Amino acid sequence: MSKAKHVVILSGSLRKQSVNAAIARALPDLAPEGMTFSLAQGLDQIPHYNADIQADGFPPIVLELANQIRGADGIAFVTPEYNYSIPGFLKNALDWLSRTAPAPFVGKPIVIQTASAGILGGVRAQYHLRQILVFLDALPMNKPEVMIGAAQTKISDTGKLTDEPTRDFIRGQLAAFSDFINRVAG
Repeated sequence: MSKAKHVVILSGSLRKQSVNAAIARALPDLAPEGMTFSLAQGLDQIPHYNADIQADGFPPIVLELANQIRGADGIAFVTPEYNYSIPGFLKNALDWLSRTAPAPFVGKPIVIQTASAGILGGVRAQYHLRQILVFLDALPMNKPEVMIGAAQTKISDTGKLTDEPTRDFIRGQLAAFSDFINRVAG
């Protein structure tokens, strides 16, 4: 039996009824036994990155988030695609976090899930996020990838991920992520 794993979710959506929020809420039910999740809070409360603010001290929300990430066994990004990239507030949070010490993402296992109304399912957001993760020295799991196209057709009116093939695919990705965390931990 493998040890319990805790995963922090960084959501790229602020809207409570977004398809990405529905996917993030579904993760605990789809995860293998022994994997727990917490949703990082307050990403929208982080001020725009400014070296002058940093010189006066990191905002407490940034330090708290950095500690959550350091303490996690893995990180799950669940995000929409905005203009071929990730949402600005998520990029801003990553810019702040990249300046904290010790660097919270170094060697951290990462899993990425994107969802959009379009048929590509956020592929360009994943590509851009993976570029950012190179600088952060994180360890994104390469496969299986989850990119959910036409996501609005897979979420019920009550905000639940109801499409069983999508649920099964995420189950498989999270099982692979559990194994990936084990391999990274050595």
